[in-house]
Amino acid sequence: MGPRAWGIEIRLHWERDGVYDEDRSQIRTGHGPRVMATWRNTAMGLLHRLQIPNLQRAVNYLNRHPDHVAEALLGA
Repeated sequence: MGPRAWGIEIRLHWERDGVYDEDRSQIRTGHGPRVMATWRNTAMGLLHRLQIPNLQRAVNYLNRHPDHVAEALLGA
């Protein structure tokens, strides 16, 4: 893995940990950690694609208003 790839990996980990507090996750066995990282990456990718400037604020909002998730996904 080259320096650029490591930089991307570090940035993604920092972002996932900052938004989802991933380092304190209790999911540690089997495929769970990889599956959750994939879900978190997918969610963050969608928020980036929607050009959401503050991921933490968006995730907090959607956690409080799960009924708005479909609207966010559909771009409505």
